Amino acid sequence: MEHTIAAISTPPGKGGVAMIRISGADAVKIADSVYRGRGKLSDAPTHTVHYGHIVYNGEVIDEVLVTLMRAPRTFTREDVVEVSAHGGTQTAKKVLDAIISSGARLAAPGEFTKRAFLNGRIDLSQAEAVIDIINADNDLSRKNAVTQLGGALSREIQELRDTLVHLAAQMQVIIDYPDEDLADVDISDIEAVCRSVEESTKRLIKSAESGAIIKDGIRAAIVGKPNVGKSSLLNALARYERAIVTDVAGTTRDIIEESINLDGIELILVDTAGIHDTDDAVEKIGVERSKQTLDAADLVIVMLDGSYMIDDDDVSIIKRTRDKKRIILINKNDIGKGKYTSSVIAKANGDRVIEISAKTLEGTDEVRKEIARLYNLGEISSSSSTIITNTRHKEALINADKALLRVLEGINAGMPSDIVSIDINEAIDDLGEITGETVSEAIVKDIFQSFCVGK
Repeated sequence: MEHTIAAISTPPGKGGVAMIRISGADAVKIADSVYRGRGKLSDAPTHTVHYGHIVYNGEVIDEVLVTLMRAPRTFTREDVVEVSAHGGTQTAKKVLDAIISSGARLAAPGEFTKRAFLNGRIDLSQAEAVIDIINADNDLSRKNAVTQLGGALSREIQELRDTLVHLAAQMQVIIDYPDEDLADVDISDIEAVCRSVEESTKRLIKSAESGAIIKDGIRAAIVGKPNVGKSSLLNALARYERAIVTDVAGTTRDIIEESINLDGIELILVDTAGIHDTDDAVEKIGVERSKQTLDAADLVIVMLDGSYMIDDDDVSIIKRTRDKKRIILINKNDIGKGKYTSSVIAKANGDRVIEISAKTLEGTDEVRKEIARLYNLGEISSSSSTIITNTRHKEALINADKALLRVLEGINAGMPSDIVSIDINEAIDDLGEITGETVSEAIVKDIFQSFCVGK
């Protein structure tokens, strides 16, 4: 029999309430040994809240509310008791110590959620959604994780897997009993089923592009020569003075980051040191860091000074970023324009060029709109389809897709059904890795180790 486990489920530090969770066969018995209230918890009905005190070795530790929930209608499908004590590290720790001393074991990271998975309340993709909800940095990420926790992804994956399982079972009967008078599985039926499932896996894989944006946001590097207005743009988009702005070229010598909300997505703006040739040792370090930041960015915002003619440093930056998703901005249109126009640059490089004034904010809303357009943020925000945000899920889908493509290639090459069935079964296993039906214990252990203690 598994041990009854306990842990503090609220964040450490001072707060209004600290919650200590107990789960397992002896949860109620252990709670009763330290709880003093009107009657015993073991005599109380399930899903009730009780007022009393936690007492251990004759000492009153705290005044508490205790929530009693009996299996199987609990998160772990075990008996669960949750003690709501006053916030603060000392009080919560003393309550937990009393519970541990009375027979519980300290829970490992993610062990409550792991028990929910092992006891069949949720599958593995739903368990992973729990940590995604906790780690959500924007509203879209939270909504997608809640949808996944509700089983939307599980149902879609299970439907695809069941379709392949049914097909594989039909094929196996024919393979095992070739002399029996059984209805054969037509090769065109096998092809139609596998093609349909493969199209679905490919759609889910494609959704991972949007999923990465939802989960991790967009990292946008603002690059250009010194004094072209990079820091002013950061401040304009952030809508407060995050970076120091002066008329002195080279004010920014290190990387400055600021996150803003763009249509529900996190946009991480990175202000960089001006990229140019310099003999200054400190500036050289800043320039090198700017280049590294540029290379690692999802989006590059190239800034040019519209009050001067384009020069070799501008051309070098434009060339260096030509393989990146980018927007080119011509800044300082409030003080006059140089001898080149946005249409000339756009024609030469095939990019969207926006004329702005980071100082007066003219055109900065257009920059926001262009970023949203480049990443289809409106479509992502309004989408009701399943979106893959987990790298492990994406890899499993890619493997399933490859297996199904091998099936289709094998059919076209005239391979017998017993050969193509090998790849069908591989696709079944790959999809099962997402929900946890065919996943290894090592992967399960690794997933739950990323959880916090108490969840």
